[in-house]
Amino acid sequence: MRSIIFRPDAAADVDEAYRWYEAQRAGLGEELLARVQAALNAIGEALLACPILHRDTRRALIDRFPYGIFFRVYDANIVVVAVLHAGRHPRTWRRR
Repeated sequence: MRSIIFRPDAAADVDEAYRWYEAQRAGLGEELLARVQAALNAIGEALLACPILHRDTRRALIDRFPYGIFFRVYDANIVVVAVLHAGRHPRTWRRR
């Protein structure tokens, strides 16, 4: 199984989203984290099911929340470069 590595910006994306959802309703941020983990598990199980968006960057969508996980695969590692809201400019992740 591949290791999952979060770049600092991607970890900050998740933290920011967690805090925002938790402020909306207690427990909603925790649900987001659970859905992110489920998406990461799905990536590990069916890596090729995630479409390539640009060069070697793939995207997996998060159930129930309007977020995508943008990642690259390097040998035995999955490197998460961004976790962005679908309403953000679609090329935001490319700067990472």
